[in-house]
Amino acid sequence: MQYRTLGRTGVQVSTLVLGAMNFGAIGGTTQDDVTAIVDAALDAGINLIDTADMYSNGQSEEMVGKAIAGRRDDIVLATKANMPMGEDRNRRGSSRRWLVTALDDSLRRLGVDHVDLYQIHRWDPATSDEETLSALTDLQRAGKIRYFGSSTFPAYRIVQAQWAARENHLSRYVTEQPSYSILQRGIEAHVLPVTEQYGLGVLAWSPLASGWLSGAIREGREVATARSTFMPERFDTSIPVNRARLEAVEQLAKVADQAGLTMIQLALGFVTAHPAVTSAIIGPRMPAHLHSQLAAADTVLSADVLDAIDAIVAPGVDLAAHEKHDTPPALLDPALRRR
Repeated sequence: MQYRTLGRTGVQVSTLVLGAMNFGAIGGTTQDDVTAIVDAALDAGINLIDTADMYSNGQSEEMVGKAIAGRRDDIVLATKANMPMGEDRNRRGSSRRWLVTALDDSLRRLGVDHVDLYQIHRWDPATSDEETLSALTDLQRAGKIRYFGSSTFPAYRIVQAQWAARENHLSRYVTEQPSYSILQRGIEAHVLPVTEQYGLGVLAWSPLASGWLSGAIREGREVATARSTFMPERFDTSIPVNRARLEAVEQLAKVADQAGLTMIQLALGFVTAHPAVTSAIIGPRMPAHLHSQLAAADTVLSADVLDAIDAIVAPGVDLAAHEKHDTPPALLDPALRRR
């Protein structure tokens, strides 16, 4: 396992992060599975676990808490808040009122007195940066969080939050967690230059592109991944954008074969090769999935392989731009583009 410094925090983290989104009802993962996955991940040298309050409505945090009991100090523990946690309109977002409550709920579910990294799951346009950063700074000073970060923020919001922290003498976001893979490279054009400028650590989620780069999706095979069962439109190869992804996957598979790598090694090695990226988040549902991903822990891609990838999917290009999670609201709501 390789280790890197998380932004400018001085904290050393593994280049593979154990993501807990699939723990619980979402992935059909039992507590025994979770404990086995956590045990194997820690044994392999992974030292950062990333979860969120909304994953299976809190069940993921509870399972992680049970799995790490008795070894909390060996783990850099990260969770997130902001997404809806019930029908109440105030049990979501990035207000001080909600974040104080959400963090206490997360700490209770995790069975810990603090988390190392508390992340705002999405930018909240209804809440000012000053409100959110002030609340996070107070929670940090109270010892409930060590650092805080953003997740899937547009580049201009990352910049705005950095300036708001400076102008108001508040602590700042020290990490960003964006979606990044060979098939979704848009952040190379905007987000990653900004994170480098401000010295943010970057924890990339979906490095396997929702399974497209796992090796399970190939020409002539029926798509039968877990994700395809509840998001079929993203895997219907009769749709042009998905057809383009499949064609790219077939070319990437040849590059992987020629380099003596699995598709997973190619995909994870690509993400961790970027100098702005600290770590790639993997999200196994079962222990067997974890072991196939751990094989990429020490993968270092040669310049020839990286050049071959660039020739298939150009730098800064998203093959499925409509699936982006950091699109400015005005591009999605026509009313925001009209006077």
